[in-house]
Formats: sequence, C-alpha cells, structure tokens
Amino acid sequence: MSAQPSVIAITKRLVERSKPTREVYLERTRKAAEDGPNRSVLSCGNLAHGFAACGVSDKESLSGDRAANLGIITSYNDMLSAHQPFETFPALIRTAAQEAGGVAQVAGGVPAMCDGVTQGQPGMDLSLFSRDVIAMSAAIGLSHNMFDAAAYLGVCDKIVPGLVIAALTFGHLPAVFIPAGPMTSGLPNDEKTRIRQLFAEGKVGREALLDAESKSYHGPGTCTFYGTANSNQMLMEIMGFHLPGASFINPGTPLRNALTKEATRRALAITALGNEYTPAGVMFDERSVINGLVGLHATGGSTNHTMHLIAMARSAGIMLTWEDISELSDIVPLLARVYPNGPSDVNHFHAAGGMGYLISQLLKGGLLHDDVRTVWGEGLTDYAIEPKLNSDGTVAREAAPARSANAKILSTVDKPFQNNGGLKMLTGNLGKSVIKISAVKPEKHVVEAPVKIFTTQQALQQAFKAGELDCDFIAVVRFQGPRAVGMPELHKMTPPLGVLQDRGFNVALVTDGRMSGASGKVPAAIHVTPEALDGGPIARLRDGDMVRLDAASGTLSVLVDDAEFAARVPAKADISESSHGMGRELFANFRALAGRADEGASVLYN
Repeated sequence: MSAQPSVIAITKRLVERSKPTREVYLERTRKAAEDGPNRSVLSCGNLAHGFAACGVSDKESLSGDRAANLGIITSYNDMLSAHQPFETFPALIRTAAQEAGGVAQVAGGVPAMCDGVTQGQPGMDLSLFSRDVIAMSAAIGLSHNMFDAAAYLGVCDKIVPGLVIAALTFGHLPAVFIPAGPMTSGLPNDEKTRIRQLFAEGKVGREALLDAESKSYHGPGTCTFYGTANSNQMLMEIMGFHLPGASFINPGTPLRNALTKEATRRALAITALGNEYTPAGVMFDERSVINGLVGLHATGGSTNHTMHLIAMARSAGIMLTWEDISELSDIVPLLARVYPNGPSDVNHFHAAGGMGYLISQLLKGGLLHDDVRTVWGEGLTDYAIEPKLNSDGTVAREAAPARSANAKILSTVDKPFQNNGGLKMLTGNLGKSVIKISAVKPEKHVVEAPVKIFTTQQALQQAFKAGELDCDFIAVVRFQGPRAVGMPELHKMTPPLGVLQDRGFNVALVTDGRMSGASGKVPAAIHVTPEALDGGPIARLRDGDMVRLDAASGTLSVLVDDAEFAARVPAKADISESSHGMGRELFANFRALAGRADEGASVLYN
C-alpha cells in the first residue's frame, strides 16, 4: 500500500534535511558491521572473561563464531510495576536461545525510575536526564563486543527512548524490544480523577485518595492509562522494533511468555550470521519515524515524544523537527479514545482491536509507509494482525478484525473522533511550544486571560488552597526547563486547574516544563522554548499581562506592545534549592549541557 501524497511529501522533506547526517551515520554503521558483529576480533583473554560464568555448552558455542550471542539489556527492578515482570525474562530468553542453537547473556542493566513515584518530588528533576543515562548505561553493556544482536527489556517513560538511542548507536546490531505488558484493569480512570479533584478541594482525605490510587495501580505491568509508557509500546510496534501484536498482552500469561520466546528466536534469526541480517540502524529510517508519529497522533499519544522522538531520530542521523510533527498532526485523524482522551484504558483498547486494527485502518487511509523493514521482515502489513495462542503454546496471528469491537474506543479513518491528532506546535512572540488538545473540549481551545506567574508548581497549589485563583487566568510556571531544573513533569497542577475549569473559569497553563502523556482537559502550552533560564520571552512576562493561547490557529502570544515587551529585562529566579538533594547535584553538568526542548532536550545531541 502506498502512503498518501501529503505523508510522502513530509517524509521526503525529512529525508532531504537529514541527508548529510544520515549518510555519515549509515557509513559508520556499515563500517561497524564490517568490523563485527562477531567474537573473532576478541583476544583469547577477552573471550575467556566474556564467557567465564557460562555453562559448558554455551562456552563451546561462544568459542566459535557461528553461534549467535544475544545480549540482553534489562531495566528490571522491583519497584516499577511495569518492569517487575522482567525479573523472569532472562531465564526464559536464555532457554529459548539455547533451543534455537544460540546463546543469550545479560549484557547489562540500566536504571529505571518511576515518574509516578517522583511526581512533585525532588527526584522528578532527574527524570528527563535519566533517558540519556540509560542510553549510556546500555552502551557500556554492549561495549564488550560479545554480541550479534541485542534484546531490550524496557517499557516506561524515559527507559524505552534511552534504549532506542542505545540500539541506534549500536546500529550494526539487530535490536528486538520485548515488552512486559500492561497490568490488568483496576479502578476506572475517570473515578480516579474524580477522587483526585475532591482531594484537591479538601472534600476527601488522604486515606480515600490513597485507596483510589492503590486500586488504580494495583499489580505488575504498565499503568493502564495512555501516557508515555504505553505510547512507547505503540511506537515500538508501529516502528517495527516489537514483534507483531506484542505490545499490550498482560504479564504472566501464556501468550506473553510465548511472544518473549518468539522474540528471542527472531533476534537470533536476523543477525549477520544468517540470511536475514537486519541491523537496527538501517531498519530504522525516515519512514519509520513518520510511521511512529502517525501512530502517536492517531492515538492521542504522549507530548514527551515531541522530545524523545527527536532525540531518537538524531541518534540515527535523522533531523526531525516540531514543524514535521505539527504538520503531520493536521492530516492524521484521531482514531483512539484512551484515557486521558476518553474513559477507557489500554486493555479496553486492545480488546477493541488494538494495534492490529489501528495499523490496518492507518494503512487503509494511506497514512503509513508499508514499505519499511521491521524485525519481522518487509512491510508493515504483517502488523495488521491479532495475536493468539496455538494449542502447542506458540504464537498464532490472525488478520486484524474488520470492525472495531467498541466504536467508542477505536474508530475508522472514515469516521474519526476528530480530524487531527491534536498534538500541535504553537508559535508566537513567546517562542515555540507544544500543546495536546485531544482531551481538551473544542470550546477550550482558545483562552485569552491575564497571567499569574509562578516558579514552582507547589506555589500554584498554595495559591489555589488560599482561594486566590477563582478567576479567569493563565498560569505561567517558568524556570522549569531542562537547563534550569531538569524539566520535571508538573502533574501536581492538574487537579487544581481541573477544579477551576469545572467551576466555570477559563484557565490554561504555559510552562517551559513538561506535562507528558497524561496531559488532560486543561489547555497547556508546554516545553516553551527558549526556556526562561536562557532569557526566553517567557522570562519577560509580568503578572497581569494578557496572553492568548490559540490552539486553533497554532499561536501563543502576549498581547503587549512589541517595543515595550522587547525592552523588558528578563526576570531571574532563585532555583538554587533545586540544584542539590536526591542526587540532583550529580547532574549539574547535564543541566549545563542540555539542549533545547525542540531539539530533544538531550546532553548527547545538541
């Protein structure tokens, strides 16, 4: 199937812009492939160290250069519900590899923090930078040069983007991503939100809030709302790093285990030792990036990926921009309603038809490039399937259902929930920013109101509790960018702003911080660039200035005389308290080196 002309035009523009850097990257990848991947370049001492702890049969296999060795990069820890299931995966993978005539070794572990635990806490200031730490940690594991392919075990917010950056940095190695799957459904998301707002208003206590949260996040697996973690899983499948149908199968089920075993066999089959060599850096190209963005828009995915996808693409020499993202959003319809874009969760999404149905609809509409390489083979049509379990415990794949099992959750390209993806770039005299409006009511897409300025989300919460925010206003929370404090997510502001909107006030948020995949019903211009610390226009705002946030026209502007506004001295803020504690002092160099949000907010590529 061919993509429609508008998708092809954006792709061609991306290809042309990326040519100089992409060609250098591909040449380096080709050279690395020629130098390896094999163990023949290692000395006997090197190799002996590399398999010293292996069993006899694995040592024999690794002594030669015909048995493929699969390096496992794992983000397992007991605290992240999404990553706890990975505890048992290495043993499963090792057994499957041996059965396939190969070897698998855990090459290294990477840190994985939970944004749900650190929301509103000092540790959140490390969250964004953990992506680049993960990429570097994975590189250390793979630098032993013992491996013919890599299997990446990761799910959540910064973990998967960091692992992708590592996979593309080692682009001569095939890379298969293996998910753990979502937890089973708990307390409905709209009920959880209702309790949070009641707590914000002081109408219920902490005991009721904790009870609701515990019933929402109650077991192993990914949180079930459609935030960055589940956006990651969608991306890995639609960009071809997952096996078809792998993303949203619950942990601890026979089908989940069968998919993990199959992923192991597939990773061993696509090494340079066989006939289907699929190096990650060649497989992942401009068409893959566009497919990922189309999926992101069609599902109302995470705003974090306006940074992560840029950083991932740059690690493969592909120069993606916010303009590309916004232009695609205008032509990709919203096909999924998953919380916060609707009441349902990802388990309901999967039951309604899931990724297979979504991909089939996007292919039907000419919105995806079918002519891409994936870890499964050639073409994305193979991903328009529904995974099942054979009687012998292997994976079966049937064609995706022709109709959605629930039209309130998954619709068609002919009758979408809205005609655009809702993830847009805003421009104006306050710089560039990003807004997600897939969960925002149309009548709230334009807000013009005086600003109230804060330098922390805690200050906004205090003002709310003091009754100082019962009016129309736009909250400006600045000095939250990557160079200032590490660009934390600011979700502690969501309940009070939601309460104020429900009271009938016109409210919005403008910030150089983040809101991520849980961005909800309150219009929020986020990732404002240049950030306040760099003297961006947001630093020249004053309390009472009229600001117009217009998601319909894609603008964010302060309604002050241009000359007067330009003459203002940018405000300063004392953010010294955010430079230490909970390890933040160790990341001073990261804050100093961080790139702009529209360039990926990376210390690796800026």
